[in-house]
Amino acid sequence: MTDTLKLFPAGIDTYRQPVVYMHEDCHICRAEGFAAQTPVRIDLRNRWVIATLNVVERGGWLDIDKAALSASAWSALAAQTGDVARFSHPEPPASTSSIRAKAYGARLTRPDFAAIVGDTLDNRLSDLDLAAFITACAGDRLNATETVALTQAMQAAGETLDWGGRVILDKHCVGGLPGNRTTPLVVAIVAAAGETIPKTSSRAITSPAGTADTMEVMAPVRLDERDLRRVVEAEGGCVIWGGALNLSPADDHFIRIERPLDFDSTGQLVASVLSKKAAAGASHVLIDMPVGPTAKVRSPEAGAALSARLRHVGEAIGLRLAIHLSDGTAPVGRGIGPALEAADVLAVLRREANAPPDLRARALDLAGQLLDLAPGAVAGSGRARAEALLDGGAAETKFLAICAAQGGFREPDEAPQRIEIRASSEGTVSAIDNRVIARIAKLAGAPRQKTAGVRLGVRLGDRVSKGQPLYEIHAATSGEAEWARTYAERHEDALVVTEESR
Repeated sequence: MTDTLKLFPAGIDTYRQPVVYMHEDCHICRAEGFAAQTPVRIDLRNRWVIATLNVVERGGWLDIDKAALSASAWSALAAQTGDVARFSHPEPPASTSSIRAKAYGARLTRPDFAAIVGDTLDNRLSDLDLAAFITACAGDRLNATETVALTQAMQAAGETLDWGGRVILDKHCVGGLPGNRTTPLVVAIVAAAGETIPKTSSRAITSPAGTADTMEVMAPVRLDERDLRRVVEAEGGCVIWGGALNLSPADDHFIRIERPLDFDSTGQLVASVLSKKAAAGASHVLIDMPVGPTAKVRSPEAGAALSARLRHVGEAIGLRLAIHLSDGTAPVGRGIGPALEAADVLAVLRREANAPPDLRARALDLAGQLLDLAPGAVAGSGRARAEALLDGGAAETKFLAICAAQGGFREPDEAPQRIEIRASSEGTVSAIDNRVIARIAKLAGAPRQKTAGVRLGVRLGDRVSKGQPLYEIHAATSGEAEWARTYAERHEDALVVTEESR
């Protein structure tokens, strides 16, 4: 009897959670007392990982003398089919005492947060442990000092890009507003102005598209640090997926737990955003904060509290920070979903007559404020510079050059399935629910299906007649289109049309 088993890939994606599958009659399960959800340490050559055990019953798909690994566990071990690994009980995570203390109201220090972050990255903490930590920090339970300490611990656990003391501009949107795809436009304008803006972006987690998803429609975004530096040195900017760079890696683990809980936590949001900005080497950062009843930030009071915390932490970690409060009452642009948002971005860059005016205006506002933030800038001159660079075609030229440097530009595709949702009455569009519209786009297949999503046909304040198209569902398959249509028909409040009294 040994403590080893042969490995093979389970072919199951568990996102960032390493999982191991063993037969219930496996000699290791019996001898070690392993049961479902037990953390198990797996050693292979000079690598190890702690994985959560899932038990396969008799008559299942797994042989008794083998262990199957999820995609993340397989990758962490650099395993090959037939490798023999050793299995054991891991040491109990030391940070659980800090999590327990926080749950009872204690204030944590940077070493406490560093231990939690370290155990998270080593997969020593179970999902229950992480959920307890997220819950204990929810709401306003992290004060300003703790937020600084958590931000620093998260940044220190990953890589930090060093740009040799250069001025590095960056921007971030706190989210919650479908279609608000200003980043590619801002990067193109700011880089065309001669500034440096290496933008690392995220993929969607619960939204119909993240910046990386939209950019990937037009150019490769999975670049390593060497290629990132090559692109930035050549063109002054980039728009890439940050997941390949190990910048504040604990954040992805926290988000995986935080999203299903749907908790609003000022401290954790600030730590998430600013740890990644600092890790990317930014020196000057603009935060776009949409405020609206169905946005992530729902009131001016919440916006003020979040702005104050962002400024405090930004100053503490050496970032020069500016906040842009924007209108979050309705989606921005016409497209919601990767390819549809990419089409909007290109329409603005190409100065097309039908380009979404609200997306253009927001991009110019943000690019102008970011240019004003740069050292030596003439205060208030940024927006005019941004407008000249966009209208003169320099931003389009720069964007295409960035795409070429990242691996080549391509035009967005279009969805083969389309369904119009029409107004049931005459009146004025008085409200658009960001969350419902985003949900319809996701049910249509976004962001997994790049061409899926929603294209808006009307804006707030528009007059519509009965039977007029309000928006169009785009999908890759008829099944996904019908799935989204069914939900849309049950939620007519996605777009509220108010009939005028006679």
